Order: sequence, then structure tokens, then C-alpha cells
Amino acid sequence: MQFDDKVPIYYQIKQYVYQQIITGKWQPGTQLPAVRQLAVELTVNVNTVQRALRELIAAQILISKRGKGNFVTTDQTTLATLADQLVQDRLGAVYDDLRALNLTDQQIITAMQTYIEKRGRQDEHDFND
Repeated sequence: MQFDDKVPIYYQIKQYVYQQIITGKWQPGTQLPAVRQLAVELTVNVNTVQRALRELIAAQILISKRGKGNFVTTDQTTLATLADQLVQDRLGAVYDDLRALNLTDQQIITAMQTYIEKRGRQDEHDFND
């Protein structure tokens, strides 16, 4: 995993776990790899992984079962809220970037619609090749 020096590593690990869950690579109820294994896979300190997992457990994204490990929550409401939060965070970043370019809300909407239409056609073309 490539880490951004400007963002705390534990936060990036949380984002990695979110990505695994939202994309379905880690299904609800799935057991996560052991902390040490995750640390090796991500090439980070075990304490950093533990901090990220503690926060995910506190947020009830992960469930810790003593002696068994950490598991993805099966609470669909929590998972839906997580997915919505991630979408809102990413949209917020894009919005802020575009507003910094002095675009109006309507210009942002128009640009996004145009982008989606072009991207949809491109993806469709790539799929059919």
C-alpha cells in the first residue's frame, strides 16, 4: 500500500478497511486478517494497525470477539451509513476542489453531468471491446 505522507497512516488504514468492506472484498461477518498479518501486508507498525482497528471497533464497523479476532459488522444500517459517509466525503472533496476553481454550483452540476455521460460512453465502449 502506498501511503500519503500528509495523512496519518492509521487514518489511511481505516480508509483501506472501509474500501475492502464497501467493495465487498470483506463481506459482513467476515473475519479480518490478524493484526500482525495486516501489519506485514501493509508494511506498517503493529501499533498503527491496532490504533486503526480500535477506532473501527469503537465506530462499530468492526466487532471484536475475544480470542477469535475482528469481524466486519453484520449490521446493515451501520454498513449503509458507512457507504453514505464515504460517498459524502469524496463528493465534499470534489466540490471543494471545484469551488476553489471559482465554479458556481450550476457549473459544477453541468460539468459532473457531462463527465458522467462521457465516462459512461467510454466505459461502455471499453466493455464491448
